[in-house]
Amino acid sequence: MTENVEPRVPSAAGEVPLVGGRVTSGVVRVGDTVRRPVTEASSFVAELLGHLERRGFAGAPRHLGSDGLGRDVFSYVPGWVPARFRRWSDRQVAAAGALLRAFHDATRDCGLVGRHSVICHNDPGPNNAVFSASGGGLVPVGLIDFDTAAPGEPLEDLGYMAWTWCVSSKYAGVSEGAVSGVGRQAAQVRLLADAYGLDAVSRAGLVDALVDRQERNARWWRSRLTGADDAGARRRTVERIDWSERERAFTVAHREVFAAALR
Repeated sequence: MTENVEPRVPSAAGEVPLVGGRVTSGVVRVGDTVRRPVTEASSFVAELLGHLERRGFAGAPRHLGSDGLGRDVFSYVPGWVPARFRRWSDRQVAAAGALLRAFHDATRDCGLVGRHSVICHNDPGPNNAVFSASGGGLVPVGLIDFDTAAPGEPLEDLGYMAWTWCVSSKYAGVSEGAVSGVGRQAAQVRLLADAYGLDAVSRAGLVDALVDRQERNARWWRSRLTGADDAGARRRTVERIDWSERERAFTVAHREVFAAALR
């Protein structure tokens, strides 16, 4: 649900459309800012980003107000945002886990969390991470697209991150064989948990959290079928539902491999 920071050709007005988003359209870059249409989440996002700035969390854009054209204005976070899921190195996975932990820690004891522990990003996949060069390679250094952020518990975000950064069977590599592919995925789930600093009690619930996020993703896309107003949009929505359900079946079939890696 992100807008890729890789731009198209600038428009006549100097606005550069940002492509890659699956939900929000009309997002553009103007100089060192990003403009997004105002949504029901705008007020919460503005409060959250203001809180993160005050806490010194550097891995998120800054909310800069509105432009008078019905759009929120954010600082542009330079770097590379991948348009597709793929395999990630151990170093990249570890950096993602550390980034998520820093984000969660910055929201603890915040007035926005209510009865929950933290604010969850709720979509911390690689497609919502900004990568920058560090030590000879690209690593995630920031998160973008906070439209679905809400109070929650750490495992909600970590389960989604374990799925989209480590498991995603679409990229498991059939030629490797199921066991070797799953073993590599499970090792990275453990690496993610280590980098996040997940305690033993929470580790026991991570696989369940992963499966829950796969189920929730399928339900979310299924709820959007009625709003798919053309055949192409409906086909893409059905594909995302089917993919989420295949991912869930894959994870459940190899649940013990993942659980064993976390013990």
